[in-house]
Amino acid sequence: MNEKAVTDFNSEEIKGFVSKPFFDEKVILDKNLSWPKISIITPSYNQAEFLEGTILSVLNQNYPNLEYIIIDGGSTDGSIEIIKKYEKYITYWVSESDKGQSDAINRGFKMARGEILAWLNSDDTYLPGALGKAVEFFSTHSYIGMVYGKTYFINERGDVIGNYPTESFNYNELARFNFFAQTAVFFRREVYFAVGGLDLNLHYTMDYDLWVRIAKKHRVEYLPVFLSTYRLHMESKTVSDDIRSLRASEECLRTVMKYYKWAPPNHVYGYCYHILKNKMPSFLVKSKPLILFLSTFIFLVKYIYLNKGIKLEDIKMINPGNIRKLCKGWGFRNLLIRSSAEKHRKI
Repeated sequence: MNEKAVTDFNSEEIKGFVSKPFFDEKVILDKNLSWPKISIITPSYNQAEFLEGTILSVLNQNYPNLEYIIIDGGSTDGSIEIIKKYEKYITYWVSESDKGQSDAINRGFKMARGEILAWLNSDDTYLPGALGKAVEFFSTHSYIGMVYGKTYFINERGDVIGNYPTESFNYNELARFNFFAQTAVFFRREVYFAVGGLDLNLHYTMDYDLWVRIAKKHRVEYLPVFLSTYRLHMESKTVSDDIRSLRASEECLRTVMKYYKWAPPNHVYGYCYHILKNKMPSFLVKSKPLILFLSTFIFLVKYIYLNKGIKLEDIKMINPGNIRKLCKGWGFRNLLIRSSAEKHRKI
């Protein structure tokens, strides 16, 4: 079998994998205790449109010692009927109001008994063989506390629209870029609880905050194969614009400064850019040159204030590639909009 067949998937293969049950019922129900137990938590709230695909992506792994827990926040859109359809294969599920996504995930992990943990949001999916690859990597790398792989961006229809920008692990670089795709991250149980789990006070960067805390104390390795998909749609927190984007960029900047005592220029610029977009009249926001000029001016003032000067290593970030990102739009929302435009050009 060639390398592409092992690690790469196209849109049709991805959609086909979650189109119907492929798992062996006996394998899922009759736990093989000789395999390491892996616990997957799915927090969910009114995501019926995507939930069944998420559930099938977990069960279709056909992993012999799977513990699957779904924590639903009281959905009213048909999600409960979907969960009940597969409840025979789900270790535990509940539907009740909670304190948000982080609370749901923490509750799930507290009742989980797996040696290896991960969570998969109810609009994302695993790719074929993902759990087996993660478990095998832990088995052959006993010294690590966390592993992460590669991820495809997909749209509402399940079509691949890009790749998450993952890269080899570097703790200092993590301050600048979150190269962990949450859907492709797995960690040991003792590591998660040793760092205190997810911070309930965070709403946008709770995963990034967790990665930094784990990486600071435990060994992290990169598994450069595709393990999951990350769905971008207009209702997701990652894509949301305006005030939620401002809150997300502000929370991210605070998180970085908390652990690194440093404000990287890309995070400062993102924060200033979103402040400007939220403060300016809508007719001025349409002027990209004006936005870039004003954002850059505000950024310079804010960056120098936060860092008490200019760091030489930050000057290296001023290169043609990063300047092009600023001019073209580098966010997840722009990726989704460009994908939609491509679709309409083909029609």
